[in-house]
Amino acid sequence: MAAPPLPGPLAHLAPLLAHYGYWAVGAVILVEDFGVPAPGETILLAAGVYAGAGELDVVKVALIAFAAAVVGDNIGYLIGHYGGRAFVHRWGRYVFLTPKRFATAEEFFQRHGGKIVTVARFVEGLRQVNGIIAGTSGMRWRRFLVFNALGAALWVGLWTSLAYLTGSHITEVYDEIKRYEIYVLVALAVLVVALVVRHVLRRRHER
Repeated sequence: MAAPPLPGPLAHLAPLLAHYGYWAVGAVILVEDFGVPAPGETILLAAGVYAGAGELDVVKVALIAFAAAVVGDNIGYLIGHYGGRAFVHRWGRYVFLTPKRFATAEEFFQRHGGKIVTVARFVEGLRQVNGIIAGTSGMRWRRFLVFNALGAALWVGLWTSLAYLTGSHITEVYDEIKRYEIYVLVALAVLVVALVVRHVLRRRHER
C-alpha cells in the first residue's frame, strides 16, 4: 500500500517518515522533550496516520514514542538538576527559553507540584521544558519519573489512537480538541487548587 498523503500541517513530515520511519518518530520526540524546538506532537500524529494506512505498526509507533518521551524528559531533568538555573539562563535562549519564560514556568510548576508533570505533556511550551524545570526545582527523581511516565502514556495513547482511527481527518479533530484546551487546563487548575485547600484544611484540623 502506498503511503497516504498527510493532511494539512502534517504534510511536510512525509519525506522524514518515508525515509526514516520509526527512527524519525523516536528522534524528533526525544529532542523535543529536553527543550529543542521540534514537531514532536505533529510527527506522532503523522505516524498515527501512516499506521492507520498500514505503512507503520501502531504498537511500535506507540512504544517508541513513549520511550522517547520518557527518556527525553529525563535528559531534561538531568540538565536542570546538574546544570541548574545558570545553565538554563546561559543556553536557554537558543531554544527560545528566555529567563523570563523560565521563571514563569518554574513558578507555575512549583505551585502545582508533581501533577503538573503529567498535565504539562499536553501543553505546548511546558512539554518542552517540563523535565528541566523539575530538575531545577529540586523535585525527587522517582516522583518525577512516575508522573512523567503517566503523562507520556496518556499523551502517546491519545494522539496515536486518534490519528490511527481518524486518518486524513486528524487535523480537524486535533484543531477541535486544541480549541477547548484552555477550558481543560482551567478545570485542572481548579481541581489542583481544591486538592491543595483540602490538604491544608486537613492538616490544620489534625493540629
